Amino acid sequence: MEDVARPEESMRRKIPISLVTIRKARLFDIPYIMEIERLSFREKYPRGLFLTFMEANPETFLVAEYNAKVIGYVMEYLKPDMEGHIMSIAVHPDYRGNGIGKALMVAVIDRLFKRGARWIGLEVRVSNERAINLYRKLGFKIVKRIISYYSDGEDAYYMILRPEDWERVRMA
Repeated sequence: MEDVARPEESMRRKIPISLVTIRKARLFDIPYIMEIERLSFREKYPRGLFLTFMEANPETFLVAEYNAKVIGYVMEYLKPDMEGHIMSIAVHPDYRGNGIGKALMVAVIDRLFKRGARWIGLEVRVSNERAINLYRKLGFKIVKRIISYYSDGEDAYYMILRPEDWERVRMA
């Protein structure tokens, strides 16, 4: 996942993660999720996709909320082969650097494994070192490079997290 807009560090809001609530997304969150998507990615998903994923995955389509404002989200699904797949995760540019992305990932990973996921996969731009580093810290491993995955021709890494690797991360 590639950041589009990167505000100056001074513009970012420092907030304690303890004041951020991770909760299930609701229908009225969609405009805020779409705004975060617009500010975060070159390639944007249509509104209908968010609605479909929210309806199909109500327990694991999550948002991060601070002062009654949605400031991040994670969208995923559980495939029939029981692969949990992270479709998209983003934090509003003003709130990056506070651990919100990590909190969203931890919450969705826990929920996916509780639902029976055999592993969790995701794609990430090879140039997005910040995201790759976060995923590695959470126990994800690069298993392959997907050539020209994105519409601009950039490659993606396909990364996976297995339950045993997640347990090691959780115990550390």
